[in-house]
Amino acid sequence: MADTANINKVILEVRAGTGGDEASLFAGDLMRMYQKYAIKRGWGFAILDASESGAKGYKTAVAELKGQGIYEALKQESGVHRVQRIPATERQGRVHTSTASVAVLPIVEAKEVNLKESDLEVTFSRAGGPGGQNVNKVESAVRITHKPTGIVVSCREERTQHANREKAMEVLRSKLFTIQHEQAVGSIDQIRRDQIGSAERSEKIRTYNYPDDRITDHRIGKKWGNLEKIIEGDLDPIMKAFGQPTSGK
Repeated sequence: MADTANINKVILEVRAGTGGDEASLFAGDLMRMYQKYAIKRGWGFAILDASESGAKGYKTAVAELKGQGIYEALKQESGVHRVQRIPATERQGRVHTSTASVAVLPIVEAKEVNLKESDLEVTFSRAGGPGGQNVNKVESAVRITHKPTGIVVSCREERTQHANREKAMEVLRSKLFTIQHEQAVGSIDQIRRDQIGSAERSEKIRTYNYPDDRITDHRIGKKWGNLEKIIEGDLDPIMKAFGQPTSGK
């Protein structure tokens, strides 16, 4: 992919993997970590769609981030993240291992992707959640299925059908652009595995070990302490290890 340093908008997708409710809680922790870091960096951040699981968990969550050089800064976050900790519901004090997958996709202009209207199946529904009477009465939430690949995207953040459709199309173009540039031939399942793995515990890029207060990135063999500080949005040590600018610059 050419000139990634100039890609200033991305789609961030976090999905709970192996581990049931604990995996959903971890997915929520990761999304909030990126949100807090985005605020620290002065980046724009907006949740486009989410499938919630409990008060603080997500089965899936999709956000749009905007900022100078943001794709270059976050691209190494794509992959399977693993957590080792004692869940709040664990009565015997046993450490559980769960996973969540992260995908960082560049947002591209419409001209970059050959997209036919006949390939799309578009449905509308009530958005639900906060937002007042308009959200509850108007079918503003949008769900788009790309029939050739089976990719499904949705958005319910905006207040109008048109705005949500545009955001959903942005997500779809990003996914198709990534497919076209990273793998010319192959199924959509294989493409996703190539980017984030199958979310199995063994396929991990990073481990968050709470009992040992340690984060390990398995690709570069680097370890960090102060796990809670990093989870609260201080990703600068990790950014620095990957040669990326930090919030202090």
